Amino acid sequence: MRPSIFTQTVPRGFMHSTPSFAQQQTRRTGPLFNWLAVITLIYLILVAVGAVSHGFKGFSGGAEGAAQIFAFASNPFVALLLGILATALVQSSSTVTSVIVGLVAGGLPIGMAIPMVMGANLGTTITNTIVSLGHIRDRGEFRRAFAAATVHDFFNLLAVFIFLPLELMFGLLQKSAEALADLLAGSADMSMQGMDFMKPLLSPALTFIDGLVAFLPGKGPAIATICIGILLILGCVTWLGKVLQRVLVGRARDLLHRALGRGPLTGIASGTLVTVMVQSSSTTTSLMIPLAGGGVFSTRQLYPFTLGANIGTTITALLAATAISGAGAKLALTIALVHVLFNLFAVVLIYGVPFLRELPVKAAEGLARVGSENKLLALGYVAGLFFALPALMMVAAK
Repeated sequence: MRPSIFTQTVPRGFMHSTPSFAQQQTRRTGPLFNWLAVITLIYLILVAVGAVSHGFKGFSGGAEGAAQIFAFASNPFVALLLGILATALVQSSSTVTSVIVGLVAGGLPIGMAIPMVMGANLGTTITNTIVSLGHIRDRGEFRRAFAAATVHDFFNLLAVFIFLPLELMFGLLQKSAEALADLLAGSADMSMQGMDFMKPLLSPALTFIDGLVAFLPGKGPAIATICIGILLILGCVTWLGKVLQRVLVGRARDLLHRALGRGPLTGIASGTLVTVMVQSSSTTTSLMIPLAGGGVFSTRQLYPFTLGANIGTTITALLAATAISGAGAKLALTIALVHVLFNLFAVVLIYGVPFLRELPVKAAEGLARVGSENKLLALGYVAGLFFALPALMMVAAK
């Protein structure tokens, strides 16, 4: 006998197929809260950069004091190593370059800051390599992943070998960045008046920080302000990356899959866009390295995408530069533009010249072959290049 409609049972799972009111509200408000968090974190990053600059001015007493404080890094080579070591320790070039922007606005000479920016650019490649170590149990996977990771290392090493001597001899990056800053900000007398809205926007937060540390004696308030600024940058950049991953990482992954294999220009443009979207070259490479380890894409296919990540990560320093107003604003913009131009020039020259283009790939694949046979050598490479060597050479240079 056929059951009537009144006696039919409700299919299993039907009662759970319609979201509850609370679930619907969560779906609606979740993205809103995420974007509010993004706005708040960007504001806090701007406050943090302003705090570093403000504290550094108070501690150093201006440009002369800054030069004395950083006398140990007056050697450009030591400044380069300092940038590598600092970035390797915090695993974020965005954090280090944002701090450098604040220090330049506070009186750190640009000539001293440029090698630090180059070092930060090189130090950030450690994240690629650490991600590749997750494949270390499988020799074939590790060889592919390690090659795709270290091609970033060798490209940035080659960029430093080419552009640091050019900078020391001709001031190529500084002069180019200053000319571009003039176009964007006008003369030094203008003090970037277009950015003056940042001063009243950040002033309440900076006044609050001043009040927190006012009880400290001597130079204590200035030192504490610098420390608060650095910690804020470190925390906010990390958290911002995580929030943006929740909001955009799915789209970034889709873009990655669509772009790879369509040619180098598309790869570079997509790598830039993905990194700007998630505000983290570390995230970009984390998406990329497992694809290499699994054999989905080769090192040569991922190479242009890596270069795009290099360019995209410079957006954070430009954002940090907008936090500075007054006399140091143009200097802050200049060092941020140095970071952009260094990466753009490196991509155009190295990837544009066939002989130079092949060097990072061949070096990475050679190291990966040796490293997959001797895992301790691969681990030693990471510890030596990013930690031990910079630390030892800085000690020796003193």
